[in-house]
Amino acid sequence: MSELTKNVQPLQDFDWDQFENGTTVNVSKEELDKAYDETLNKVSEHQVVDGTVISVDKKEVVVNIGYKSDGIIPASEFRYNPDLKAGDTVEVYVENAEDKKGQLVLSHKKARMSKSWERVNAALDAQEIIQGYIKCRTKGGMIVDVFGIEAFLPGSQIDVHPIRDYDQFVGKTMEFKVVKINQEFRNVVVSHKALIEAELEAQKQEIIGKLEKGQILEGVVKNITSYGVFVDLGGVDGLIHITDLSWGRVDDPHKVVELDQKINVVILDFDEEKKRIALGLKQLTPHPWDALDADLKVGDHVKGKVVVIADYGAFVEIQPGVEGLIHVSEMSWSQHLRSAQEFLKVGDEIEAVILTLDRDERKMSLGIKQLKEDPWEAIEVKYPVGSKHAARVRNFTNFGVFVELEEGVDGLIHISDLSWTKKVKHPSEFTQVGAEIDVIVLDIDKENRRLSLGHKQLEENPWDVFEEKYTVGSIHEGKITELLEKGAVVSLAENVEGFATPKHLQKEDGSQAQAGEVLPFKVIEFNKDSKRIILSHSRTFEDPQREEKKAAAKKARAPKADAPKIENVAASTTLGDIDVLAQLKAQMEKGE
Repeated sequence: MSELTKNVQPLQDFDWDQFENGTTVNVSKEELDKAYDETLNKVSEHQVVDGTVISVDKKEVVVNIGYKSDGIIPASEFRYNPDLKAGDTVEVYVENAEDKKGQLVLSHKKARMSKSWERVNAALDAQEIIQGYIKCRTKGGMIVDVFGIEAFLPGSQIDVHPIRDYDQFVGKTMEFKVVKINQEFRNVVVSHKALIEAELEAQKQEIIGKLEKGQILEGVVKNITSYGVFVDLGGVDGLIHITDLSWGRVDDPHKVVELDQKINVVILDFDEEKKRIALGLKQLTPHPWDALDADLKVGDHVKGKVVVIADYGAFVEIQPGVEGLIHVSEMSWSQHLRSAQEFLKVGDEIEAVILTLDRDERKMSLGIKQLKEDPWEAIEVKYPVGSKHAARVRNFTNFGVFVELEEGVDGLIHISDLSWTKKVKHPSEFTQVGAEIDVIVLDIDKENRRLSLGHKQLEENPWDVFEEKYTVGSIHEGKITELLEKGAVVSLAENVEGFATPKHLQKEDGSQAQAGEVLPFKVIEFNKDSKRIILSHSRTFEDPQREEKKAAAKKARAPKADAPKIENVAASTTLGDIDVLAQLKAQMEKGE
């Protein structure tokens, strides 16, 4: 017997006699169809019925609803239920009992949709835990398929821990709670975090109840912010403030710890009601000041790095957690009020001198100007009286110009020492800030760290020459450069200036001289000490006229040649006396 026939058995109730005699009962096709139809379910289109899963593969799910043919549903409609298997009962929507191909057309998605809204509302009311399929990412969270409805899962509701990679959840089926429904817009919000919060809350209370200040715990870095680091202590979070990360200054917590890093922390403080826990990391190591070299003292040189800078000074870290302040006044020997940013910047590696050291208060002050010799210690050697130097103009006052010969060495040029000849009303007329100017040292004030300087003394005093040139009565050409209420400033040769009062500005035609006119002027006063020359234009033509009148008057009074001689001695003596008096009077008038 072959393998194909060894298990074949004859039908027990088959009537072989009728088969041999040809007397089997004939049943019509109609009767057979009728009997067949009666054994099948009556199916109405556009209704929801239960079906049994016959088979499941990656592309489709075959479902039997008791009809003459099975329905085929795309497997994508069952993504929310990855555990679907043959034999499961599912709801299906009958779209078409028989399409052109004679195929039963079913939809699981539409069956779910027809009842999904009622089921979602029921799940919210009953706080039921439901399953959903995470379809994709969206702004602020994820889209979840719940009963065929697209629900929103906020990023903050995925887990109790901040989620950094949302994509890892796409395509997963998870359990959720419905937390909010907008009936008007039919929006549904679900949460996975809500499922574990109650458990976590009890866990938090248990952990907080066992906390003690000074206790050391192990935690995992959960989140890093600009102000500190959040650490998961096993269900409850604590914060390490940025100032408690390191004894040194920390500008970015990322430089100290990394996400998901396991670290030991110490409990600094906690609030059971607010569930706030303050943690410390630096407190696990000794304070750097306690490890500072015991031999370090005032006057020693140290090296460090500028970590913070402000207008008033710079903080220098000489070792992690040990800083010293360099006040701006200790950055330069100059006494000018300046900003620390002009000397240093954050990150500079510098050397400094310890000025003060207080180990108890953990304070230290430093200086960098002390690395250079104080220029005022030997000021008389480098800048003796009478020496000439180049200086830079720093600023003005009404009475003079402040200049700097070198860093820390300042001097003042009084306004009267700027020029021998020019009358300077304000130093800004003579020079400008930032300009270089040659000076000569006139006096040294070591106590107040100030030099008295001169500029005009670099040249010989021209007034010695002017004294011989601008004698009283001499006439010179001059230009009126400025008209004032009390008179006019007149520019002469050699950049020397004179002054004429209004009455001496009257011209021969009776008009008044105006600014810009070039006219002859007569010197009527010269004062070398006060450097003053008083001029007159009107006297240039008035004095000759006066002289002519005097000469005419003298001629009129002279005796005629043919006049008879007076023999009377007494009379002649009298006339002689009169002549002497006349000459004296003429001399006096000429002197005027």
